[in-house]
Amino acid sequence: MLEPEQLTPLILPLGDQAMLIRFGDRLTDEANLAAIDFSRRADAAALQGVVEVVPNLVSVLLRYEPATISFERLAGEVRLLVSGEPTGQQRGREAVVRVEFDGEDLHEVVGLLHLSVDAFISAHNGLPLRVLATGFAPGFVYCGMHQDSLVVPRRRSVRRRVSAGTVLFAAGQTAITSTAIPTGWHVIGRTGFRNFDPSRLPPSDLVAGDVVRFEAT
Repeated sequence: MLEPEQLTPLILPLGDQAMLIRFGDRLTDEANLAAIDFSRRADAAALQGVVEVVPNLVSVLLRYEPATISFERLAGEVRLLVSGEPTGQQRGREAVVRVEFDGEDLHEVVGLLHLSVDAFISAHNGLPLRVLATGFAPGFVYCGMHQDSLVVPRRRSVRRRVSAGTVLFAAGQTAITSTAIPTGWHVIGRTGFRNFDPSRLPPSDLVAGDVVRFEAT
């Protein structure tokens, strides 16, 4: 696992009650690790007026109460946190996700990669992946990054619906759905794992920085 670098973020207002701290304009390991590390520091710091810390792929959203803290003051607190030492706690909990590799796009993917199905599954499952972020839809999990030899583009067309438990693959990442959604990613399999249960608090098990090991059923 890479260690987080001290990247200088861009601090942006989102309306009058939110702030976006962005560590890059594209997804890289360095930007993702910096976002995860900052979100952990922000949670631990319990910043005055901040009511929610939401890490994304390369940024962190802070929702705050403007009656308690101004944007300018919060930005100053953020700069102090960013300039501090990384937490050094980038490896989170580990989860094993078992996958039936029978997706309707699997043969297209292995053709693009010039691999057999068995070789693709072996390469896909060979290394643990970091949870880059969760979101987009309830419980949706982005896992990455795969090695460059496993990178394929998204599909040219969007499927109007895939079911919960669909395992998706594109852009050097594997994703897991927990609800039915439309997608332009390749469908490579399915799993019984669900990262969303509205009856629980919190409703999701995996968070950014956790580790996923995929196994074939």
